[in-house]
Amino acid sequence: MCGICGIITFNGHPVQDQSIKKMMHLQKHRGPDDEGVFLETNIGFGFVRLSILDLSSSGHQPMHSADNRYVIVFNGEIFNYIELRQELTKLGHIFQTNTDTEVLLSAYIEWGEDCLNHFNGMWAFCIYDRKEKIVFASRDRYGIKPFYYLLTDSFIAFASEIPPLLTLIEGKPKPNNQVIFDYLVFNRTDQTEQTFFNEILKLQHGHSITFNTQSSSHQFRPSIKKWYNLKARVSNTIGFNNSSEYKELFSSAIGLRLRSDVPVGVCLSGGLDSSSIVSILLNDFNKSDLNTFSAIYQKGITGDESEYINIYKGVINYLHIISPTAESLQLDLNNFITAQAEPMPTTSPYAQYKLMELAKKHIVVTLDGQGADEQLAGYHDFFGYYFKDLLQKKQLFKLSSEIYHYLKIHRSLYAIKTFGYFLLPAKLKSFLRIHENNYLNKEYSDCYSNESIIASHLYGSGSLNDALINHFEYKLEHLLKWSDRNSMHYSIESRVPFLDFRLVEKTLASKSDFIINKGVTKVILREAMKGFLFEKIRTRQDKIGFSTPQKDWFRTSEWKNLIINILQSDSFKSRGIIDQKKALNLFNIHLLEKKDLSKEIWKMINLELWFRLFIDEKN
Repeated sequence: MCGICGIITFNGHPVQDQSIKKMMHLQKHRGPDDEGVFLETNIGFGFVRLSILDLSSSGHQPMHSADNRYVIVFNGEIFNYIELRQELTKLGHIFQTNTDTEVLLSAYIEWGEDCLNHFNGMWAFCIYDRKEKIVFASRDRYGIKPFYYLLTDSFIAFASEIPPLLTLIEGKPKPNNQVIFDYLVFNRTDQTEQTFFNEILKLQHGHSITFNTQSSSHQFRPSIKKWYNLKARVSNTIGFNNSSEYKELFSSAIGLRLRSDVPVGVCLSGGLDSSSIVSILLNDFNKSDLNTFSAIYQKGITGDESEYINIYKGVINYLHIISPTAESLQLDLNNFITAQAEPMPTTSPYAQYKLMELAKKHIVVTLDGQGADEQLAGYHDFFGYYFKDLLQKKQLFKLSSEIYHYLKIHRSLYAIKTFGYFLLPAKLKSFLRIHENNYLNKEYSDCYSNESIIASHLYGSGSLNDALINHFEYKLEHLLKWSDRNSMHYSIESRVPFLDFRLVEKTLASKSDFIINKGVTKVILREAMKGFLFEKIRTRQDKIGFSTPQKDWFRTSEWKNLIINILQSDSFKSRGIIDQKKALNLFNIHLLEKKDLSKEIWKMINLELWFRLFIDEKN
């Protein structure tokens, strides 16, 4: 796990060493153990290393092929590198190190771009062919590892994070108002290649980019290709026949992600997903010396899962606990927002931020439960998609049965409301979301409401299966981004076994009853964990995750003063995005406890502080 960056100039202009080193410095937290630079006329690569596999100097990057033709910078892990090294050795390749980087480079030399289909892992890498003067870069299937780039008239640059690229922009960066609109209205980010910065793009998950380094500025056209198509893969995959098959593959996915030369721990929320990972580690791999990291609050407070976490007392030797507070968030506020570099629609990532701060004292690698909700319908929205699916298939008896069981188990109308919402035309969906709290300036919302793809693509899913796939395409990545920023801010590698592509494809190819049945989600995982996971956790139906009691935090006197000062500020008003009077009125409604509007309040203040940190001042 590392940080990579690079600059390729047009018309043969040389890359400046100081420019690369400045980019490296701004993401040094991603790789405190080593660093390296490669410069050759108009191309420059920079690398900072977090040592995970082969801790020796053999893992130094940029790494060259044996004949010096190829140069690579690589962020991530290829978990099946041992099997690939054996395969490549039989094909005549000779290896000098025990790193997965050398395996990746040899795989590219042997198979070209098709090497991507051989990898089980998470990655963002860039390879320079010094003979053909071609640069090839790729990103993993689901967007676990980041790859941002900046394209100007005189150069193209890339990095693992956005701030290094901002150093290459002349003047101040400009905000991307369409991205801001989607964030405020739909609580979504990262569904396209755009970022919150107009100038910065990201290579999308499952995509690669190729370009000729000898091109002049007027000839330069990077070739972007979608190398991984989840929907096509799922349609050609045979799903699970039973929960035993699921358990076996799930265990295999975890086993691959235990490959490390440094200590490994687990972020344990107390929910089904992370608890399943812990239980597999205890039962299948005998990891009784496991370090786990959990966030708890006072009993009865939103986000507290201590009653489930405490079940592991006496079972796990090193059960580490932290309790984020309103005061700690206020103290960490600027650092937290700076670490993320883009606004977040909730304070939930802050709980993980504090977990990683704690974990840094004990381990270097964590296993996390990200991705399970998207493939196993963990969010209650999925009931709405499922009901829509059954209605369109005219399975009315089953629809009635599923609605009955949902109401009986969850005692909520939420799924019924989402069911109705998902049946609406895209324009009406957008209209309702804009006017739900109605705090945007009308001119602003009128300008950007027609360009959003969320209502039509994500919320327009026609079946449960389409909804699951679309969540991988348009929603999952922002969760992975927050996790990457939080973990790497503290020089920790976060691994996600639920996103083993074998597990994802077979799960999404399985019948719907393995996903949702009789008002219960994640059916096949629950069945697979029978006898391995504590029943109180295996059968729980509520979903909390790493959330925070933000609604209570924002009603404290300290936060009240901070929020009012931000909302009343001239800079907040001058953005032309949010109606200042309506924003203050919403906060007053929240303070009076008439309605929980903490998410809307957070989005406003996070956005304003982001403007001040990244737009108003040159980063």
